[in-house]
Amino acid sequence: MAKRSAPTPAAAALQAAGVDFAERSYHHDSAVTDFGQEAADALGVDPARVLKTLLVDDGSALAVAIVPVTGQVDLKAVAAALGVKKVAMADPRAAERSSGYVVGGISPFGQRRQLRTLVDTSALEHGTVLVSGGRRGLDLELAPADLVRVTDATTADIARA
Repeated sequence: MAKRSAPTPAAAALQAAGVDFAERSYHHDSAVTDFGQEAADALGVDPARVLKTLLVDDGSALAVAIVPVTGQVDLKAVAAALGVKKVAMADPRAAERSSGYVVGGISPFGQRRQLRTLVDTSALEHGTVLVSGGRRGLDLELAPADLVRVTDATTADIARA
């Protein structure tokens, strides 16, 4: 995969880490709120390869949960993987403040603060996966092993259909 310019902190972080990735741009329709499915459709890729980056809150800290757009995050499984009693979805404003990105464009890379990160194990089944590039209408395609390595993630079964 070819490296390109670094238009977002996410792409810059991957370049700095020496990761081979491809920028995949598409036109984002502002009326669409299912950002991951929109990316899969626009880019013509299997939606199981497109991952959404979600922030969760355990009451004292935020964490990142990365799951395929074909499913939902299992909050009980996330809590178990983080070793906490319970988590809830983070308030969207808190997620934006913490990550530096807008909802629908939150990338696991180049966030303002490095958060504990979980990646659903299903991501490892694919040669490459796509995650948000830091803005709506931009995904970054890379090997799932690089996603795990650069985010210092733990893999766990955290998605449900």
